[in-house]
Amino acid sequence: MNDKELAKKIYDLVGGSENIDSAMHCATRLRVMVRDKSKVKIKEIENLPKVKGSFFNAGQYQIILGTGLVDKVYDEFVPLLKGSSSSGEPTKKKFSFKQSIRVFGDVFVPIIPVLVATGLFIGLRGLLTQNAVLGLFGLTTQDVPTQLLKFTQILTDTAFSFLPALVCWSTFKIFGGTPVLGIVLGLMLVNPILPNAYDVAQHKAIALIFFNFLKVTGYQGSVLPAFFTGIVASKFEKWLKKVIPDSLDLILRSFFTLLFGLVVALFVLGPIFHGVEEWVLVAVSALIEMPFGIGGFLYGCFGQLLGILGIHHILNLLEINMLAQFHWDYLNPIGTCGNIAEAGVVLAVAIKTASNKMKQIAYPLALSAALGITEPAVFGVSLRLVRPFVCSMIAGGIGGFFASLFHLKATGMGLTGIPGTLLT
Repeated sequence: MNDKELAKKIYDLVGGSENIDSAMHCATRLRVMVRDKSKVKIKEIENLPKVKGSFFNAGQYQIILGTGLVDKVYDEFVPLLKGSSSSGEPTKKKFSFKQSIRVFGDVFVPIIPVLVATGLFIGLRGLLTQNAVLGLFGLTTQDVPTQLLKFTQILTDTAFSFLPALVCWSTFKIFGGTPVLGIVLGLMLVNPILPNAYDVAQHKAIALIFFNFLKVTGYQGSVLPAFFTGIVASKFEKWLKKVIPDSLDLILRSFFTLLFGLVVALFVLGPIFHGVEEWVLVAVSALIEMPFGIGGFLYGCFGQLLGILGIHHILNLLEINMLAQFHWDYLNPIGTCGNIAEAGVVLAVAIKTASNKMKQIAYPLALSAALGITEPAVFGVSLRLVRPFVCSMIAGGIGGFFASLFHLKATGMGLTGIPGTLLT
C-alpha cells in the first residue's frame, strides 16, 4: 500500500468529509479533528500497514505513523479534504485546557527545527573553541580569528534575538491571521529602539517611561508576550475583515492590526506576561535545583506522562527562556534520560517477544526513541503493554536523578536521545 492509498484508507475509515473538521500533523502523528468519535473505525485503522497505533486526545484523533511517513501521508490526505463536497459546518467544541495546550504546541512545532539548529551551532562553537580541542592543533583561543567568532555569533544569536518574530508569525498562522503581519509585529517587539529587557535588568540600559509610570522594554528572547500578542492581534485582524469595506481593506486592515497589536503588546500584554515568564522560570529552576537530585528524578520519572497527555510542548517555553537568559537548558539532559529509557524497554520487548509482528514494530521504534522521537514507541509498544512503560518511567527517573546530581546542562533544545548528547 503506497502513501496515497494509505491516506485514502484513513480518510474513509475516519468517516470522510462528513466527519472531519480539519487535519494537521506533528513529528510523528496525523492529527484529525473529528465531529463524531463513534464513526471512527479505530481497529480497522490500527490494522492498516504502517500504522503504529492511534488514540483520542483533546478532541483530536491522532494516528501514529512515525517520522517521515507522516509528512507524506499528510500531503496525500489534505487534497482529499479540499476536494470534498461537504457543506456541513464544523461543530463547535468547548475549548478545554488540554486543547489550549495543544494549540500552544502547534505554535511551537514549526519553530523547533530553527532552535535545534541554533543549539547545535552553539554546541559546536563551544566545543571547537575549547583549549583542549584547539590544543590538538597547537592552537589556543587567542589564535581564533575575530572574524570567525563574529561569523559563528550570527549563527548562534539570530534565532533567539528575533524569537518574538518567529513566535508571532506562527501564532498568526495558527489563529487565522496574516502571517507576514505576525512577523512584522514580532520584529517591532525587538526593535533596537526598545532597550533590551535583560540589559535593563542588569542596569546596562534604561527602560522607556510612558505616562510617567509605565516602563517599556524590548522582548528579545521572550515568548509569552509575543504568543498572546499574536492571539489578540490575529483575532482583531479577523474582526477587521468583517467590518472594513472591501475597497479599503488593503489600506486599513494591516494599518490597524499593527497599530493595535503594538499598543497592546507594549502597554498591556508585554509587561504582564514578561513578569509571568520570569516567575515560572524561577519555579522550574527551583525544581531542577532541588538537593540530592530530587527534582531531576521527579521530572525524569513523570515527564513522560506529559507526552501522553499531549501537553509536553508547554515545556518549550521554559527551555527557550532558559536558553535566552542563561544560554543553558537544564531540562534537555533529563528529558534525554527518559527517551533512552523508553528506547531501552522497547528494545527489550523486541528481543524477548515471541510475536514476529511485535518484533517488526518494536525494533524500528526503539531506534526512533533512541534518536529522540518516543511517541511511536510509547503508543505502539510500551503503553499498550503497561509494564514496559512503568519500567521506562522508573529508569527515566533514575537517569534524571543522576543528570540533576551532576548538574548536566545543554546548549540547545529540541534534540534528545543520542543526537541530544551533542548539546550536552
